[in-house]
Amino acid sequence: MSDRDGPSSETSCGSGATSASPAPDGECKKFMQQKSGQELTKEEKQQLRKAKKQQKKHRKEDKTADVGNSFATEVPKKQQKDATANAASGDMPIGNEKSLTGKAKNELRAERKAKQDERAKQSKKLDQGQQAVSTKTKPVPSEPQQVVKRLPDYVQADDPAVCKKMAKKLERQQIPQRQDYGNKVGLFLHLHQYSRKMPLTQQLTTLSTVHPAIVRLGLQYSQGIITGSNARCIALLHAFKQVIRDYSTPPNEELSRDLVNKLKPYISFLNQCRSLSASMGNAIKFIKKEISNIAGSSREDEAKAILFECIDKYVKEKIHLAAEAISKSAFEKINEGDVILVYACSSLVTSILCDAHKRKKFKVVVVDSRPKLEGRETLRRLVKNGIHCTYVLIGAVSYILPEVSKVFLGAHALLANGYVMSRVGTSQIALVAKAYNIPVLVCCETHKFCERVQTDSFVSNELDDPDDLLVTRRGRTPLQDWQANSKLHLLNLVYDVTPPDFVDLVITDLGMIPCTSVPVVLRVKNVEY
Repeated sequence: MSDRDGPSSETSCGSGATSASPAPDGECKKFMQQKSGQELTKEEKQQLRKAKKQQKKHRKEDKTADVGNSFATEVPKKQQKDATANAASGDMPIGNEKSLTGKAKNELRAERKAKQDERAKQSKKLDQGQQAVSTKTKPVPSEPQQVVKRLPDYVQADDPAVCKKMAKKLERQQIPQRQDYGNKVGLFLHLHQYSRKMPLTQQLTTLSTVHPAIVRLGLQYSQGIITGSNARCIALLHAFKQVIRDYSTPPNEELSRDLVNKLKPYISFLNQCRSLSASMGNAIKFIKKEISNIAGSSREDEAKAILFECIDKYVKEKIHLAAEAISKSAFEKINEGDVILVYACSSLVTSILCDAHKRKKFKVVVVDSRPKLEGRETLRRLVKNGIHCTYVLIGAVSYILPEVSKVFLGAHALLANGYVMSRVGTSQIALVAKAYNIPVLVCCETHKFCERVQTDSFVSNELDDPDDLLVTRRGRTPLQDWQANSKLHLLNLVYDVTPPDFVDLVITDLGMIPCTSVPVVLRVKNVEY
């Protein structure tokens, strides 16, 4: 045997030249042993190669058959499991369709389709029910809507629903409702307009539960006897002291709760006489907070003593001491020989100038306007203290401003966006002063700071008695019967709003700040109170 065809070569064998089938392993070994000592012929070698190829082919077929048998045993098991699951769900019975159900495939398909349609209808109904419930509980808008804050009732006089609601509230509190007077300008139909000839006190009955001190204060407000933010605030606190002094706690009631409820109709009565100022609103909040902080175990006389002390402290710190602090800060801004322009009547500005004149010499230009002519009171006080003054009307302010070095203005309220709310005409003076590059200084206590935001004088304002605009000369009043003419409307605005761009500095009891720092002061006040 050669090296190529020896035992290290192929192991296949054949039984003879006439046989092409592979021999078993024992025969192959026996054949190889017989031929081990002899050299294979050419034919025998060919037979060995053929036997080898046939043996490989049969081995491949055996492997394929084994895989097929295993797959054939697994597929019925899987089909049986699927059929069992379908039978449990109700879609298809277990086993073969024809053998177990005896129905045709078309019938089974029709049943399955009918069941699927029924399930789809049920799921659709459930989705519609859930959607209806969700829309009832919380409607989801298709587009984001802007949140509009509710306007106060006193600036919705043209809304019948609001007026009806206000009338019911006042009726429940046993407070008469004041009627509007005269024809109003179209832009201000949403504001109330009252007449001094028809005070609210005339509608009070003898069975009214309003305290006499509150009735007297409301009459003074409506007739214009008490004017100015500080004066109105102080008068309100003194009236509340009188109410607390005469108050007695009912049986089975707490003072901290019953007294607050007692003050609510009084506040409504004062608001009907004249709209509350920002300083009055802050004072009312302070009073209510102090009343609610009184312990339930406190005796009535002790609680009243605490409230009296709080009210006196508020007046002293927030008004009197604040005015002194502002006067000291404003003194630093006044130079020797200055010409200072003031407008209308501000008790704070007047006291600042009187205090500064004791140590510095300067001149004052008092600008006034109709119909109130409040500047005359300012002129009287300044002249009484020996200050050199000039008196002009607002129409001539542009002619006098070139001689002015500074402008000092008072404020009714300082709004959260930095706008200054003051006597009508203040915005005009600040605008003209800005054109002449003259610094404008606003003097305002922090108890007048208000969280309201306003950029114009139309939305929230106050309308005074239109009859104040009537002028009698030589015994004749040209507009005496103005109400008879439906095309004639008189407008007597009380306040206007000055943008912060026209104000250079705000002098407060906390120091000198720009208008943009008002939100910071409001945040500090909210933390304190």
